Amino acid sequence: MNQIMLDRNENQYGPAPACYRVLHEANLEQLSLYSRDFAKGRKSELSQRLADEIGIPEERVLLSYGSEDMLKQVVHCYLHQGERLLLPQQSWWYYKKIAKEVHGDHVEYPLYERGSRFEFDVDEIIKLYNIHTPHLILIASPNNPTGSTMRRDELARLIDYCSSSFVVLDQAYFGFEDSSNNHLKDLLNMHSRLAVLRTFSKYYALAGLRIGYTCVGTELAHLIEFSARYLGYNQLTEKIALAALSDNAYYERITHYMSEDKALYIQELNKLDGFKAFESDANFMLVRFPVEHKKVLQDGLKQRGVIVKFLDDPGVTDCIRITIGTRDQNMRVIRAFKDAAASFSVKVEMAR
Repeated sequence: MNQIMLDRNENQYGPAPACYRVLHEANLEQLSLYSRDFAKGRKSELSQRLADEIGIPEERVLLSYGSEDMLKQVVHCYLHQGERLLLPQQSWWYYKKIAKEVHGDHVEYPLYERGSRFEFDVDEIIKLYNIHTPHLILIASPNNPTGSTMRRDELARLIDYCSSSFVVLDQAYFGFEDSSNNHLKDLLNMHSRLAVLRTFSKYYALAGLRIGYTCVGTELAHLIEFSARYLGYNQLTEKIALAALSDNAYYERITHYMSEDKALYIQELNKLDGFKAFESDANFMLVRFPVEHKKVLQDGLKQRGVIVKFLDDPGVTDCIRITIGTRDQNMRVIRAFKDAAASFSVKVEMAR
């Protein structure tokens, strides 16, 4: 039985067809020569394209080896020994690891379960900000693993309030709920110490190429200098990213499929005793399960070839994160959950 690997939030639909054409048509210049974009007064064709779409100077768009690369660079630039990073409690473990690399401390703000979603509480974040005076604040929106998005008005309020700190807005999962860039220029103009991280790995299905970009405020000149690449960037991956940007229809179509399947997960998994699937603005679902049956569920899913992420992060230790796959994959996952859950009842009956 072929395994379905839905534990790392990769986009199982793959990139737009035009991306494959770039690979097929790759030439000597893209593979053997350094970039000559500097002669045109820019860092790269891709950063110029992104800057034009967002409406900011090209020098404030930084390319990187995925958004993970720039996340590390931002923290290493602006968090120092003994300084505090304020970050979400139910979030990517890697945030804390990077803070430790520079001997920084961290303070966590929780996301709260409210109905069918986990939500940010901006008033609570501001309260913690006033108590701990963090040097750097990290906001993940949409947040991994909860799939939560901070409302734009609340995001603007928080960023405005925290004007004395550096702010990192991790938008690795940008696009699945709303692909509009209309708000980004306003946020960057509002806070001169803001860095907005994005990647082509998730929405554009290019995780294997490891290409990301960051848009920065006017006071992050040190980061701009720190991240500069004298010999330019990867010309082939740039061309592929440009091809992805040019096929909005393809990505809107597969995002629509994912939205339908997220609704299907909620409908079907919420019928199972002890399970609750939460709404998500990303390409994954958070699902609570009866933790007393964890081993049986893990074994049952594995036997059926389904690999998902059982979480051990604070606040979500009774949850699973499921990457949204293709329609066929999602139907198979739902069947696997139903079969595994049915075995709980059998074991309980036998115990009686």
